[in-house]
Amino acid sequence: MKKIIVRDLTKHFIRPDGSRLDVIGGLSFAVEEGEFVSILGPSGCGKSTLLNILAGIDHLSGGEILVGERPLLGGENGVKLGFVFQQPRLLNWRSIRENVRFPLEHGSLSRDEQWRLAQRYLELVKLKGFEDYLPQQLSGGMQQRVAIARALAIEPEVLLMDEPFSSLDELNARKMRAELIRIWRETGKTIIFVTHDIFEAVYLSNRLLVVTERPACVYESLTIDVDYPRNYDDDRLFEMAKKVGRFFVKMEEGHGA
Repeated sequence: MKKIIVRDLTKHFIRPDGSRLDVIGGLSFAVEEGEFVSILGPSGCGKSTLLNILAGIDHLSGGEILVGERPLLGGENGVKLGFVFQQPRLLNWRSIRENVRFPLEHGSLSRDEQWRLAQRYLELVKLKGFEDYLPQQLSGGMQQRVAIARALAIEPEVLLMDEPFSSLDELNARKMRAELIRIWRETGKTIIFVTHDIFEAVYLSNRLLVVTERPACVYESLTIDVDYPRNYDDDRLFEMAKKVGRFFVKMEEGHGA
């Protein structure tokens, strides 16, 4: 897979009174194959809308999204995408293994291959032994692991993640961040991760994009040049987080990058 190119993307909605709400305004960036890129911005700035557009859940108003010369979505040439939402969105009446298999049920794979993939990704997220549990029998962090396994089961080229740890307490969120880095390094997937948590973005990513309040555009692109595995006590991460924090102060004051 070649790099993802987002060029001059815009998105607006029409309010009930007929007025126009511009959510994304001329947003452009690129993501290389195998990168872990976080999109960081204030709540309500259009980050989730951007992911929905990338996933084909919503439509763009203008601009284009390409992977090399291929469209991101559509037909046989489209790119296969996995999506992890803020909430796990599991089917409570199905076992964990059945939840992971669910997106494969109407594809071309044999039933045996579907079960094999479900088992493979449950083991990848360290849920071996929990296959026959129901979602409500698991903790919030474990449920989110199931959601990650389900997204990976379709073997996507790109994994989209919309604040997947925002509902977890900090202790479990830290565990899940470490697990996500391990999974990313083992699979080599391209990950686009949305968050409003500065340190989360710095800790996880090898690059992060700081976006403005709506209509969102890229304010700054920053490479996180710290080797993995990373340590929460690493002064370099704290300094990087401070630098990102200063970007937001400048944005609030109305200054340029």
